[in-house]
Amino acid sequence: MDGTVLVADDDRTIRTVLTQALTRAGCRVHATSSLTTLMRWVGEGKGDAVITDVMMPDGNGLEMLPKIGADRPGLPVIVISAQNTIMTAIQAEEAAAFDYLPKPFDLPDLMKRTARALESRGTRSTSTSSGAQERPDELPLVGRTTAMQALYRVVARLMNTDLPVLITGESGTGKTLIARAIHDFSDRRTLPFVTVTPGDLADLEGPSRVMARAKGGTIVLDGVGDLDMDAQARVVRMMDAPGDHVPRFMATSLGRLADRLEEGRLREDLYYRLSGAVVEVPSLRARVDDIPLLAEHFLARAERDGQPARRLSDDAMELMRAYSWPGNVRQLENAVQRLGLTARADQISRAEVEAVLGNQPEAAPVMGRGTGENLSDSIARHLRRYFDLHGNVLPPPGLYGRILKEMELPLIEIALDATGGNQAKCADLLGINRNTLRKKITDLDIRVTRRRKLM
Repeated sequence: MDGTVLVADDDRTIRTVLTQALTRAGCRVHATSSLTTLMRWVGEGKGDAVITDVMMPDGNGLEMLPKIGADRPGLPVIVISAQNTIMTAIQAEEAAAFDYLPKPFDLPDLMKRTARALESRGTRSTSTSSGAQERPDELPLVGRTTAMQALYRVVARLMNTDLPVLITGESGTGKTLIARAIHDFSDRRTLPFVTVTPGDLADLEGPSRVMARAKGGTIVLDGVGDLDMDAQARVVRMMDAPGDHVPRFMATSLGRLADRLEEGRLREDLYYRLSGAVVEVPSLRARVDDIPLLAEHFLARAERDGQPARRLSDDAMELMRAYSWPGNVRQLENAVQRLGLTARADQISRAEVEAVLGNQPEAAPVMGRGTGENLSDSIARHLRRYFDLHGNVLPPPGLYGRILKEMELPLIEIALDATGGNQAKCADLLGINRNTLRKKITDLDIRVTRRRKLM
């Protein structure tokens, strides 16, 4: 890397680590704990790229981005923040930040992004959106895990495009919340947000009624995979001839629409019209580290609504983390609300959590107690279904590699998460060479985040 990087962070340890890493990479570094100093350096023409924290003692790094863009058009700014909410990602995107990383961040990842920033200097527009300050301070999308941070970035980048968006995920993961977030933070936010169910498209006049309600806003086809073939044909015609006020189309699906396509239950033309961008909302099982954050969020909200202050004991939280949550975030929210109302003391006990989770309808068992099916049986069931879907025709060649890749990706991601992103420990856990692990991380495009306060 070649160039001068300006670093602004009130954490001296982070400043030291970044200075050392960037210097070793060949950069010149100016580091400060003050936004005032950073802005003076920018005004003096110093620096080829900026790395700044959001919350600083003398101001907000995000709020400085428009001025940096005005003073130094094309100067790339990387925003790092411990405020791990969708709002931070959206504000960084709207303020034309070159990139955004949540804390704790992976140092090698930040170095790669800094290298790209230095290569791009002078080529990036820094025009900003004027509507950001008029929007809510918070959305009910909470999480700091890698899966949620990736989701935040996707949402931020999709806001002001007109691409159709297909949102997939299990029941209770917040698919409609994602659709609402994309609408509420887009240029169409003052226009209607219309959720369409299969019943709304049951007759020939359904599409025209939907378009009249939307008035050029956003139309969300809720449960698009449940539409019958006639309704699907109506949606295709509606998308092809929207009239004078063209809405944005989004759709939610409880399962993978590609499976329904293979099964012949989904029109191919509808699938490709809706899948301009595909957003996969992770299950709660895939982001276990967010469970304490979500539980605290729901308890704090209940307290703001006038309920007694409650908190979960360590044992209770351990049980919450171990539970399988088949109903995902919606089930977690309902369980926490009930615990807040029925707990006998300020601290919610493990026994109280056991009582609530034991009464959950259709609840899967706590993870670790098993369902009677081992991994081999589960894979065999999946493969038989895959072959059955092809009828008397064999699947495309290369099946062995495709199946191994599908297994390898979650295995490495979960192992990395279990070892806190430490690649040496992960390689040891998996029983493979560290260089082999690094290559697989690159080939599979896995994002690695170290779970440490420093980086």
